[in-house]
Formats: sequence, C-alpha cells, structure tokens
Amino acid sequence: MAVQLWETLKEAIVAYTGLSPATFFTALALLFAVYYVISGMFGSSDHHPRPSRAFEEQMQPLPPPVQLGEITEEELKAYDGSDPKKPLLMAIKGQIYDVSQSRMFYGPGGPYALFAGKDASRALAKMSFEEKDLTGDISGLGPFELDALQDWEYKFMGKYVKVGTIKRSVPVTEAESTGEPSESLPRDAAAKSTEDGPSEAAAVKTEEAPASVNPDKE
Repeated sequence: MAVQLWETLKEAIVAYTGLSPATFFTALALLFAVYYVISGMFGSSDHHPRPSRAFEEQMQPLPPPVQLGEITEEELKAYDGSDPKKPLLMAIKGQIYDVSQSRMFYGPGGPYALFAGKDASRALAKMSFEEKDLTGDISGLGPFELDALQDWEYKFMGKYVKVGTIKRSVPVTEAESTGEPSESLPRDAAAKSTEDGPSEAAAVKTEEAPASVNPDKE
C-alpha cells in the first residue's frame, strides 16, 4: 500500500512540476531554509523568549565587597539576602565572608539559604540543617566534625572575600564595670593601717610612759 502511494506521488510530482522527486524535495528544503533565515532577520523580537529577571540580576556585575569591621550577630542577620541592595554575608568561626557571587546557593530560595546572615559553623561541621545548629558555638564537636569545618573554612578563604568579624560578648565583672581595681579594698585597708599606726603607737607610748616613770619615783 505504501509503495503504491509513493509511486502515485512521484508520478504527480513529475506531471505537475516537471521535476524529478529528488529535485522537487531538494528545492522544497531550500525554500524552507530561506524562509527561516529571512524570518529570523526581519521577524519581531517579541517571539523570542526573554531571559528571566533573576537571570538578568545574576549576570549583572557585582559591586566590590565592603569591609564591615567588627559587627554583632544581630547586625549580621540584616545581610541574609532579603534585601537585594545589601551584600549576602555568612560567617564561619567568627570570620564574615561576602558570598554574594553564590547567591543562587545562599540567597533566598537556595539550598543553603538558611546559613546566610549567620555564623553557621556548627551546622557546617555537622552538615545539619536544624535551627539549633545554626550557631557559631563549636564546643563538643568530634575530630571528624572539626575536620569538616576546617575544610569549609579553607574553601571560603580561597573563594570569598573576608569583610569582617563577629563581635563576641565578653562577661564583665562588677569590679570592671565600676572601673575600680579588685584589690582596692586591701590597699585601702593597708593605707588605713599605715595611717592609724603612728597614732595608735603614740597612744600606747603615752599610756606606758607613767608606768615606766612610777617605779623610779617609788
């Protein structure tokens, strides 16, 4: 059946165009190619898909990293990527790095977005995504976890720019808060004893003097 249809088609091509089937199909292919080229040159640009806004933002040149110096963990939260005008920051072992070039990973919607704006040392060491591990406290970690954290730190040091450090809160004693030395009381006591010493000695000498004189009179 298919052979009969092909023979009929070839006879029709020869009868109506005067061309052999091979020449006819070659000319038809050339016409389609010319049409495609012309439509691509003069066709409307609206038919071509436009890149997404996220892709355009990704292709834009990034501003140079800004050095922040020493900031608190609370201040670091403002750089979690929620504000596109601010750099995307992340900290490891108290060292803050600008990870804006990897916004697709650490920015909103990325697989590691929960690490942004935080010191995620413990989470990286344990490869954990739990909220309780999103902290810079690495106490109690095992040797393998510390090695994993060290690998992450080397990676960040080689790929990203360090822009600051996290300001750790140090407990202040009562003596330090008042600005007085802790040994002030003993010194005051010593000074007082030094000041009181001569007066007490003089008093004792005055009391003892008649006793030393009376035996001579007797």
